[in-house]
Amino acid sequence: MVALEMEKRDRAAAMAPGEAAKGGARPVDRQGLLQHSREFLDFFWDIAKPQQETRLEATEKLLEYLRARPEGSEMKYAQKRLIAGLGMGRETARPCYSLALAQLLQSFEDIPLCSILQQIQEKHDLQTVKKVMKRPALFANLFGVLALFQSGRLVKDPEALMKSVKLLQVLAQYYNHLQEQPQKALVDILSEVPEAMWQEVLPKVLKPDLNSILGSPEHLEIFLLAQQKVPRHLEKLMGPVNLLSDENIPRLVTVLKTAANSVKKERKLPAVALDLLRLALRENKFPWFWNEIVEQGLMKKQFWPASYLCFRLLGASLPMLSKKQLQLVMRGDTIRHYGEHIVTAKFPGQFKFAPEMNKYVESFLEGCQDDPEKQLAVVVAFSSITNQGLPVVPTFWRIGRLLSAPALKGYVAWLQDMFLQPNLDSLVDFSTDNQKKAQDASIHGPERTVFRLRKWLILRLVSIVDSLHLEKEEALIEEVARFCFFHSFFETKKPTSQIPETGQRFSFPVEPRTREVVSGAFFSLLQTLSAHFKHAPEQTQNKRPWTYRLVQFADMLLNHSRNVSPLTPFTTQQRQAWTQMLQTLEELEACSSEAKAKATAFQHLLLLVGIHLFKSPTESCDLLGDIQTCIKKSLGEKTRRTRSKATNRSLLAEAQEPPWVEVLVEVLLALLAQPSQLIRQVARTVFGHVCAHLTPQALQLILDVLNPEESEDEDDNVVVTDDSEKQLENEEDKSSESEDNKNSESEDSEEEESDEEDRDGDVDPGFREQLMAVLQAGKALGGVDDDDEELGDEAMMALDENLSSLFAEQKLRIQARRDEKNKLQKEKALRRDFQIRVLDLIEVLVTKQPENPLVLELLDPLLNIIRRSMRTSSTKQEQDLLHKTARIFTHHLCRSRHYCRDVNNCVETVSTQVERLVQQAAHQADSSVALYYFNASLYLLRVLKGNTRKPQKKEKAGTKPKGPEVAQAASCLDLNIVTPIYSSALSSFLTKRNSPLTIPMFLSLFSRHPAQACLLLQKVLPMRELRLCFEDPEWEQLTCQILAKVTENLRALGEAQSKSEQLKSRSSLELLNVLFRIINHEKLTVDLTVVRDVLQSKQQYLQHRVRQKEQVAGASRLYDIYWQAMRVLGVPRPKSEKKDAKEVLSATQSPVSMKRKKKGFLPETKKRKKRKSEGTTQEAAAKPAAGDQPQPPSTGKKRKRKKAKAQGEGTPAAESLSPEPPAKTPKLQKNRKLSQVNGATPVAPMEPMDRKHQKELPQNGVSGKSPQSALQPPAKTPKLQKRNRKLSRVNGATPVAPSEPAVEKQYQKELPQKEVSGKSPQSALQPPAKTPKLQKRNRKLSQVNGATPVAPSEPAVEKQYQKELPQKEVSGKSPQSALPRKKAKSRLSLANRSPSLLQSGAKKKKAQLRKAAKP
Repeated sequence: MVALEMEKRDRAAAMAPGEAAKGGARPVDRQGLLQHSREFLDFFWDIAKPQQETRLEATEKLLEYLRARPEGSEMKYAQKRLIAGLGMGRETARPCYSLALAQLLQSFEDIPLCSILQQIQEKHDLQTVKKVMKRPALFANLFGVLALFQSGRLVKDPEALMKSVKLLQVLAQYYNHLQEQPQKALVDILSEVPEAMWQEVLPKVLKPDLNSILGSPEHLEIFLLAQQKVPRHLEKLMGPVNLLSDENIPRLVTVLKTAANSVKKERKLPAVALDLLRLALRENKFPWFWNEIVEQGLMKKQFWPASYLCFRLLGASLPMLSKKQLQLVMRGDTIRHYGEHIVTAKFPGQFKFAPEMNKYVESFLEGCQDDPEKQLAVVVAFSSITNQGLPVVPTFWRIGRLLSAPALKGYVAWLQDMFLQPNLDSLVDFSTDNQKKAQDASIHGPERTVFRLRKWLILRLVSIVDSLHLEKEEALIEEVARFCFFHSFFETKKPTSQIPETGQRFSFPVEPRTREVVSGAFFSLLQTLSAHFKHAPEQTQNKRPWTYRLVQFADMLLNHSRNVSPLTPFTTQQRQAWTQMLQTLEELEACSSEAKAKATAFQHLLLLVGIHLFKSPTESCDLLGDIQTCIKKSLGEKTRRTRSKATNRSLLAEAQEPPWVEVLVEVLLALLAQPSQLIRQVARTVFGHVCAHLTPQALQLILDVLNPEESEDEDDNVVVTDDSEKQLENEEDKSSESEDNKNSESEDSEEEESDEEDRDGDVDPGFREQLMAVLQAGKALGGVDDDDEELGDEAMMALDENLSSLFAEQKLRIQARRDEKNKLQKEKALRRDFQIRVLDLIEVLVTKQPENPLVLELLDPLLNIIRRSMRTSSTKQEQDLLHKTARIFTHHLCRSRHYCRDVNNCVETVSTQVERLVQQAAHQADSSVALYYFNASLYLLRVLKGNTRKPQKKEKAGTKPKGPEVAQAASCLDLNIVTPIYSSALSSFLTKRNSPLTIPMFLSLFSRHPAQACLLLQKVLPMRELRLCFEDPEWEQLTCQILAKVTENLRALGEAQSKSEQLKSRSSLELLNVLFRIINHEKLTVDLTVVRDVLQSKQQYLQHRVRQKEQVAGASRLYDIYWQAMRVLGVPRPKSEKKDAKEVLSATQSPVSMKRKKKGFLPETKKRKKRKSEGTTQEAAAKPAAGDQPQPPSTGKKRKRKKAKAQGEGTPAAESLSPEPPAKTPKLQKNRKLSQVNGATPVAPMEPMDRKHQKELPQNGVSGKSPQSALQPPAKTPKLQKRNRKLSRVNGATPVAPSEPAVEKQYQKELPQKEVSGKSPQSALQPPAKTPKLQKRNRKLSQVNGATPVAPSEPAVEKQYQKELPQKEVSGKSPQSALPRKKAKSRLSLANRSPSLLQSGAKKKKAQLRKAAKP
C-alpha cells in the first residue's frame, strides 16, 4: 500500500503542471507548479497521521489552499485523493479522510453530493472488487455516506438522501464485516431528516410488519423514531400498533438483550431502551414496563450485559420519574441486584458499575436543585441499600456539596434518627450467595445488623462535614460535633431543654464497641475541623478553634450532673486537673502579643489533652499536670529572672527537677504513641515553638526512640515472613466479615498447603524423637531382628491414636509459634509507625532551627536508620521510615540554606567526624548508602567553611595573620587536614574495583568546594603514575580540559571580595602554574590566548588589592602567584610594581613591632640631655629631608653612644659629606637594583653622608660603625681612589665623588656579601673596645629578634640583617648559609650581562683584599 500511495503521489505531481497548462487558468510555470504541488501533496500525508492536531491542521490548510484555487485541477485531485483514502488498509486513516471529505463538501457547497456518491461507488465497487479488498471497499462506502451526512447537506438533498439510504441498506447485509454500523448510521440520518421528507423515506426504511419491527433493535429504533417524529404517517403505513402489550413482552426482552450485548464493549445505554422507557412514560405504563420488562424479564436470568442495561436505565430514568415512581424503582429487585454487584465486584479484574452510577446520581442532583424532596428521596434510597445492615454506599460518598440546604439538613437528620432508632424494615437488605450458605443465626442476629448500621451512620455523619462550607453550614457542623461528642462519652439521666442531646433516646441499647467507634469518629471529626480552622480561622466564632468550643460544651455537661453523667466518672484529681486546665487557658488568652504564637500552640495542646481526658482519664490527667508546669516555666522564664532571690530550699528543689523542655518532649513522645493525625499535627506545632530551647538531654530522648540499636534483641526474635502470608490473613479477615469471598475453597486449600509446608519446616529434633519412640513402641519400624508378622488391628488402632495425639500436639505448638511470630511482627510494625511519627520532631528541628549546634548530633542517628532500613526494607513500614528519613536528611539537612554557625568549640571534633564519615562511606557495601555518608561529610565541610575562628584573648591586638593563608585564616576549615582525607578517598575510588564511592560524590565535592579540586589536582597531575595511564593525545586533551575549567572558574570569580573567593582565586592560580609547568615540560600544543585575556583582566584589580594596607599579606602572595603565571605567558612584570611590592612587603614585615620599639624608652623627664656641638646642630638643621625613603627603626641608646664615641675620637661628621653627583645613568640604576637583591637598601645619590646616613647604614652594611672610625686609613693616592671606585661599581654600590674618602665605607658595606663570616677584615683586625655590659645587651637583642646568636663582638646590624633574611623565603637555613646562595645568584645575573667586567672586577677586588689584610 505504501508503494501504491507513492506511485499515486508521483503520478499526481507529474500530472498537475500539465493539467494546469491545459486548462489555461494560470500562466505556465512548471517550477512554480511543482513547488505548489509538492506542498499540496503533503497535506494528504498529514491527514492520515494519527495525531489529531496534525490532521486538523492539515485539513484546514488543504481547505485554505483550495479556496485560493477553486477552479484549478487541485480540486479534482483532492476529491479523488480523499475518496481513494476512504478505502485505505490502515483503519485509523479511514475516519481521517472521511472527516476531511466532509469538511471539503461543507466548505464548497457547489460540489454535487450525488457526483461524490457516484465516484465513491465507482472507486469502491462492491460487485467488481476483489475478495481481498472487500472489507476496505465496504468501509469506504460506509465512511463515504457518513462524510455526506457530516457535511450537513445530505438531509437537504432528497436524491442523495435516497441513494444513501439504499446504499446503507445494502451495506447492512454484510453483517460479518460491518455488524450494526449501517443501521446505526441510518438511524442517525433519519433522526435529522425533516418531517416533509419522512413520507417519502418511511416506506423504504420500514416494513409494515410488527414481526420485522421486533426482529432487531435497529428496526425497533426506527419504528420508535417514526412514532415520535411522524405518528400520522406511521399510522397510515402500519395502522394502530400497541407495542407495550403482554404478548410482545418476550420479543421486547429479546430485542433489549440483543441491544445490550451489542454495546457491551462501548459500555453505554442503548438508545432503543431509553426510547422504550420514554414511550412507557408517555403511555403511563411505567410500572408495567419496569416490573414486566425490566425486573421480570431482563433481571430474571443472570446475564450481566442485561443487568448493566437495567442499571444504566435506572440511572438515566432518575430525572424523569416522580417521587412515587422513584420509590418503586429504588426498592425493587434491580436496586438489590445492584447492591450485590457492588459487594461482590471487589477483585481487580472485575468490572465495577459504581463509578458510572455515581455520575448518574450527581447529574440528577445537579439537575433538580429546586426539588429538595426528590434529592433527599434518592440519597436516602441509595443509603438504604444494605448488606446485612452495612450500606453498600461508601462513607466518603461525595454528594454533600450537590445537595441543597434543606435536603442536606434532612439527610443529616435521617442519619441521626437511624443511629438512635434504627428502622431495619425501611432498608433494602440482602445477602450474597456465600453469605446465605454460611448463615448462622447465633452470629447474624439483629444486634450485629444494628452495630454495622450504626458504625456506617456515624462515619457517614463525620465525612459529610469534610465536604461542607464552614461559613455556610456552621450550625449544622456544630450539631454533628456535639452529637458525636455527647454519645461518645456521656449518657442521659434526665432530659433538659438546655441540652437538646438529652432528648435523644435509643431504641436499641448502645454497645461499648459502638461507643468506641463513635469516639474514634469524633476525633476524626476534630481533625477535620482543626484542618479547616488552620486554613480559615476567621470563619469560626470569635476566631477560636473548634476544640475550644467543644471544651466549653464538655464543661457545660459536667456542670449539669443531674441531667447528664459521663460514662467514666471523673475522680477528684481528674476534675481538679480539668478545672486547672480551664484556668490555664484563660491565662494563655491574656498573654502578651510577643508570646502569642507560643501561647496559641500550648493552648491547642491543652485543649487536645483535655478532651482526651474523657477517653483515657488516668494518662491524660498526668499529662495535663506536666504540660501546665512546662507552660508556666516556659512563659515565666523572663519574669522569674527579675524576681527576688528564692530560698535555698526552693532553689535546690528547682535544680533537682529536670528542665521543662525535657518534660515537654516526654509528653509529646507519649502523645505521638497514639495513632492520631490531630495529635501528630499539634505535637509538630508545639515542638516548633519550643525547639529553640532544646537541650542535649531532651534531644537524646528523641534519638533513643529512633536508635535502632536499642531494639536489636527484640528484632532478632522477629522472624521475617513473606508478604503474601499477611495478604492472605487480611483476605481471610475480610472474608470473615463480609463472607462473600467466592474463592474460599481455593484459599482453604492454599492455607492447608502452607500449613503442611510450615509443619515440614518446623520439625524439631524433639518431635522427631517422640515420633520414633511411638513408632518403635508400636513396632511399626521394621528391623533386622523383626519377624515377618504384621500388626494386629488393635495394635494398629493404638498406634493411630498415639500418632494422632502426637501430631495434634505438634500442630498446637506450631500454631503457638506462629501466633508469637505474628505478635512480634505486629509489635515491630507499631514500633516502626511510632518512629515515623517521631521523625516529625526531627524534621521540625532541622527546619525551624538549622543553625542550632544540636543539629550536628543528628547525622549519625539518621545515617544509622538509613543504613539499617536499606538492609531490611521488606515491609511497608520499613520503606516509609527509610523514605522519610532520607527526605529529611537530604532535603532539610544537607541542602538547607542555613547551617550551624557556632562550632568554634568543637572544630577538631567536626574535622574528625568528617574523616570518619568519609571512611565509613568507603567501607559501605552499597553505594547508595555510601552516598548518604559522603553527603554528610560534605555538609560538615560546609559548616567548617562557613564558620570563622574567634580571636583568642592572648593574641595582641596589633598582630595580623601573615603569609599566604590569610584568605582561610578566619575560617574553621583547615585544608591541610581535609585535603588528605578526600585525596585518600579518591585514590581508593581509582584503585579499588568494587569501591562503593562513585563519580557523582566527587563531582558534588568539587562543585561545592572548588578549592579542594584545585589542591587535589595540584598533587595528582605531577604524579608519574597518572601520566603513564594516558596516551599522549589523551593527556593533552585532559590538560586542555582542566585548563578550560580553571579559566572558566577564574572568569566566574571575577573580582574576589570574600575570603572564600580569594581562596578560590589563589587555588586556581596555583593550579594554573602547575598546568603551565606540565605544558612547558612536555611541550604540549595548547592555546593560551583565552587564559591570558582572563588574567590580564585581573591585573588592575589585584594591583589595587596589593596597595590596600589591611590585606597586604594575602594580596601580595596572590599577586606574586599571578605574575608567575603571567611571566610564563610572556608578559613581564613592570619594574615600578616590583619596587612598590617590595617596599610594601618590607614595611609590613618589619622585624621590630611598634609596641616593642616603645617598650625600652624612658620617659622624657628621666632622659639625660645630650650635649651636642654647635656645628653638629647646624649641620643637622641644614640637612635635606628624605621623605620618599622609608625610615628604618631606631636601635636606641647603643647607636647614639657609638656615634658619640666616633665624634669623641676626632672624626668630624662633616667628613662624610660629598658634593652632588650627576644624574644616574640606566646602568647605575641597574646596579642599584642589584644592591637591592643583595639585601642593601638603596640610598639616593644626592643624600649627604651625614649622621642620618650613618643611621641608615646598619641596615645596608654589616658593620654598625662609621667607616672612618673603623678603618681610619692613611691618605690615599688618586690611583687607589680610582681602583676603589671601579670596585664599588662592580659590587653595585652607589657612586660617590672622587674626593670623598668613602671607598672604605663602601668596602665595608659590600665585604660581608663576599665573606661567609659576615665580618669586615678591618673590623676583625681592629675591633672597637666593648664593655661586657654592651656585649650582653647585643647578645640579648639578637635572641629577642629571633636571629642566630653571634659572637659578642659582632655588630648589631649584622644581626638585624640575619633577622630579615628568613622573611625573604630562605626557609630552614641560617642567614649565613643563605648569603652565599644570594651572592651566587647576583653574580650569575651580572655575568649574563657583562662577563668581562666581572672577571676584571674580581681580580682587582682580590688584590685590594690582600693589601687591606696586611698590618
